[in-house]
Amino acid sequence: MDMEEMLKAAQAAAEKIQQQMSDVQVKLDAIEVEGTSGGGLVSVKLSGKGEMKGVKIDDSLIKPSEKEIVEDLIVAAHADARRKAEALLQEKMKDVTGGLPLPPGMKLF
Repeated sequence: MDMEEMLKAAQAAAEKIQQQMSDVQVKLDAIEVEGTSGGGLVSVKLSGKGEMKGVKIDDSLIKPSEKEIVEDLIVAAHADARRKAEALLQEKMKDVTGGLPLPPGMKLF
């Protein structure tokens, strides 16, 4: 294989990976993950890209004296959902990259 053929093959491979990454981005928009905290009293739904889609709070928590607790539980539920979304993203990217991990610090959302 001469140099020109190698360059064409490399460009074709790069274009294929770019298309696969684009496809994963589209799929991530459609995926939802749910994180919970407080034994299920608070739940947060995120898209696969980490965009918050909804929050549910059990009625038993809606007391003025517990406002700070509810706020902390929402943060914890969001963090749980975000971790799940990141783990899902890593799994999807393994399919695209042939099992190679993303470089350290490279994030897609």
